[in-house]
Amino acid sequence: MKVEEKAIGTVGGKTVKSFTVSNSKGMEATFLEWGCAIQEIRVPDQFGTIENVVLGYETLEEYINDPAFLGVIVGRVAGRIQHAELLIDGESFKLPENDGGNTLHGGPEGFHRKVWEGRAEVDDSEARVIFTYTSEDGEQGFPGRLEAEVIYAVNENSELAIRYRAVSDKKTAVNLTNHSYFNLSGGLKRNALDHVLTMKSEQFAELDSSLIPTGNALNVEDSVFDFRTGRTIAEGISSTHPQIEMVGGGYDHPFLLNGAGLSKMKLEDPESGRIMEVETDRPAVIFFSGNNLDGGIQLKERKSERHLGICLETQIAPGNPEAILLDAGEAFEANTTFRFKN
Repeated sequence: MKVEEKAIGTVGGKTVKSFTVSNSKGMEATFLEWGCAIQEIRVPDQFGTIENVVLGYETLEEYINDPAFLGVIVGRVAGRIQHAELLIDGESFKLPENDGGNTLHGGPEGFHRKVWEGRAEVDDSEARVIFTYTSEDGEQGFPGRLEAEVIYAVNENSELAIRYRAVSDKKTAVNLTNHSYFNLSGGLKRNALDHVLTMKSEQFAELDSSLIPTGNALNVEDSVFDFRTGRTIAEGISSTHPQIEMVGGGYDHPFLLNGAGLSKMKLEDPESGRIMEVETDRPAVIFFSGNNLDGGIQLKERKSERHLGICLETQIAPGNPEAILLDAGEAFEANTTFRFKN
C-alpha cells in the first residue's frame, strides 16, 4: 500500500494537492483537495487490463468550472431543499437558490467548491487520505460552525471505503454524500446503459416536476424501478413510466434501502467483467443515471454523453427535513464502501 501526493495548482493563493493511493492488486485511486473529489479509480477488468472507472477531468481548472459535480463531496445537504428554506425549531434560514427556486447540493458555493485539507496515512491494513473542512456559521445560509471530515481508505481487497463525520456548534442540517459517476467499461469506452444494477429496494420516492419528493413512497414491483433481481439501465431509460419521463428520460430517484445495518448493491458491466459492490449504513441511495451529461463536457478520456456514468449517492432519504437535522455537539457519521471485482 502506498500514497503519492503532488501539487496540482492553486486556488485563492492556496496550493491544492492530489493524493494517489494504490494497492498490490493494481487498484489506484486519486483524490483531490478541491471539492474532496475522487478524480480516478483504476481497477483491472476480467483480462487484467487496468482502467479508470469514474468520470473526471484532467486539470484543476476544469474541476473549478465543473457543471456536473463530478466525484465531489456535496454538502452541507445533498440533494434539493425546497424553496431554499431551512426550518429549525420554528426558525427560518434562507439559503441560496441554485436550482430553480430550490437549493441544490448545499448551494452554489457548497462543499464541492471548497479546498479541503488533506493528509495521508498508511498502515498494515489500508492507505487512507483524511480530508477536513470547516464550514463557518452562516456559510451558504446554514447555521453553526461545522467541522467536517471525510476519509477515503483503500485496502488490499480493492475496497474504497468512504467515512464521513461532522460536528456543529449549533443545531443545523447535514446530509453528506459523494457524487461520483461510475462507468465500469474502463476508460469510458462505452456508455453505462448496458450496466446491470441490483439493489434490494422495495420502494422509491415519487418526485414532483421540481424533482422534490412528494412524500409518497411507491412500490417498485412490476415497474422499471424494480432492481431486486438485477436490471440493465437501458430498460428503464427506454421506458414511458411517468416518473422516468418526469426527470428527463432516466433515473434521479431516492430508493429506500431495506433493513437495519449495512445495505448492499451491485453494479456490473458484463463486457469488461468488472463488478462494483456497494455497502452502506445509509437508509437511502439516490440512483442518478447521468441524464445531464450532454456532449459539451470535455472529460479526461473523451467528450461526455447522456448516461455515460451513473451515480449511487448513499444518504439520508430526502423529503423529510427533520431527518437531516443535527443537534449541537452531535456527530453525523456515515459509511459507504465500494468493492471492485472482476
